[in-house]
Amino acid sequence: MSASEDRVKEVHVAVAVIVRDGRVLIARRPDHVHQGGLLEFPGGKVEPGESVQAALVREIAEETGLRVPEASLEPVICIRHDYGDKRVFLDVWETRAAEGDAVGCEGQPVEWCTPEQLRDEDFPAANRPIIRALRLPLQLAITGAAADLDQAIARLRAGLEASRPPLVVLRAPAMGPQAYQAFVAAAVPVCETAGCHLIVHGGPDAFHAASGVRGLHLPWREAARLTARPVPSEVWLGVSCHNRREIEHAEAMGADYVTLGPVQATESHPGAPTLGWPRFADLVSEAGLPVFALGGLSPEDLHEARQRGGQGIAGIRFWWPHS
Repeated sequence: MSASEDRVKEVHVAVAVIVRDGRVLIARRPDHVHQGGLLEFPGGKVEPGESVQAALVREIAEETGLRVPEASLEPVICIRHDYGDKRVFLDVWETRAAEGDAVGCEGQPVEWCTPEQLRDEDFPAANRPIIRALRLPLQLAITGAAADLDQAIARLRAGLEASRPPLVVLRAPAMGPQAYQAFVAAAVPVCETAGCHLIVHGGPDAFHAASGVRGLHLPWREAARLTARPVPSEVWLGVSCHNRREIEHAEAMGADYVTLGPVQATESHPGAPTLGWPRFADLVSEAGLPVFALGGLSPEDLHEARQRGGQGIAGIRFWWPHS
């Protein structure tokens, strides 16, 4: 069978993340259909000649009775998944402007759930990256330079107070292992007080040596050595990636998200090659997990990153104090 013939069997499915008051609308699949009995996000097959936005407006109305302005839809993530007997391309969009009261127009139970209530095992496997995207923030804060531990903690406090990021990657490549452990130990209570979750940066040893942290972010040199997920499923696992091969490796080892860059030129690496937004979008379109744009970005680039299919932006300068 040729690659083109195999591609014909892929089903293009429009998926709706309908958000209201911090909750997401979820339905249960009928028992007699594919993956029956599991939970799902509203949506359905995109008909020939139909835009994904038009398909979503139609499917949401048919399934839930809600009215959705087409202009309110924004891209969340694209996922390709092979179930063995069926290949699907999930084209996931979000709206916060649905009007009306949600009902199960096709007899299916529907309910509003917080992202934290959604469990992987209750959904088809292809839906699981959507759950990651809903739980992750749109801006991933990464710590920057500091002269010593005292200055690093002072800058961490100042950045948390000014920006209130929900998730921080504690990156300090100039510190040795012992100094970094001290940084983590001092940073955990600071982040807890600010209502922020802390992710350590480095190899698996950095995670296992820490307590009170919520995940591990692997630089590519560390991820390249691994073939399986090195941390429990209930914590975050991120990977720094720069190309398609690295993204595929991160997916295979069970990462929850990746950073991808540099998208634009950075002050720390002047003259280094950059991806640019078109290449970023190409790589994201084939990634099966949330992707943060990284490199030379500011909060003004968040909309661009989202429109290009990214989870959002990651970086230092948009939140880390420099003096």
